[in-house]
Amino acid sequence: MKKIIAGSSSPMLAKNLAKELGIEIADVSIKRFPDGECYVKLNEEIEYAIIVQNTYPDENIVELFLLQDAARRVANRIDVIIPYYGYGRQDKIFEEGEAISAEKMAKLIQQDADKVILINPHKEHIINFFDVEAKACDAVPAVAEYFKGKVDAVIAPDKGALYMAKKAAEIIGCEYNYFEKTRISSNEVKMEIKDMEVEGKNLLILDDIISTGGTMRKAIEMLKQQRAASIYAACIHGLFIGNADERILQAGCKELVATDTIETAYSKVSVAREITKLL
Repeated sequence: MKKIIAGSSSPMLAKNLAKELGIEIADVSIKRFPDGECYVKLNEEIEYAIIVQNTYPDENIVELFLLQDAARRVANRIDVIIPYYGYGRQDKIFEEGEAISAEKMAKLIQQDADKVILINPHKEHIINFFDVEAKACDAVPAVAEYFKGKVDAVIAPDKGALYMAKKAAEIIGCEYNYFEKTRISSNEVKMEIKDMEVEGKNLLILDDIISTGGTMRKAIEMLKQQRAASIYAACIHGLFIGNADERILQAGCKELVATDTIETAYSKVSVAREITKLL
């Protein structure tokens, strides 16, 4: 019997995935002891387990390991879907003495996994840290479909996210560009879009992660100054640290959209269908 084991971090995605696959969500008990320790229990037999759980924030990492351990004791196969791969930023040694957290996490997760799927990890080469089958799922097509007919161009907040803007624009059928950053002083950075007129256009700013929202807010403000008709902001993983969502909306954003990798009020796009293509 194939079933989805839904961790605490992404219940919406687990439900959407179960619907796409036409399978049930397993009966699982997850609770916290008074001292914060996690307890999990599978309340039914499962032959093929599909675990959906983030590795962010820290408490979800332990929950994932316990869910995997419980599943390994009864299941013949375990697929682990990690919607948001926490600790993915440190994917190499930048300074001597550092830990490579993205690699260490992979080694721990694969101990009880036959297959791992990550949705838009910070760097795609992170999947190479796994010794079991690992795949990266791209949520950009799902986001692009949501904005079809709504925007005239897709803008990346920096050159690093340009590939996302290009892919989304191809699906939507519109222009794409990116903000070029020029450092004016130690505390001032100039952002501008070159070779593209934005006045009167409906624009989508697309990034993989919105954390504190500083870059996104500044991009919105600059496009407003250039008289864009309307500005949408979207991301794959919406962390929205410290009321970042409110600051983005206050900057003049018409709509803020994220996927269900991290469940928030802005999770208007599901990555479930894209995941099913890799299972």
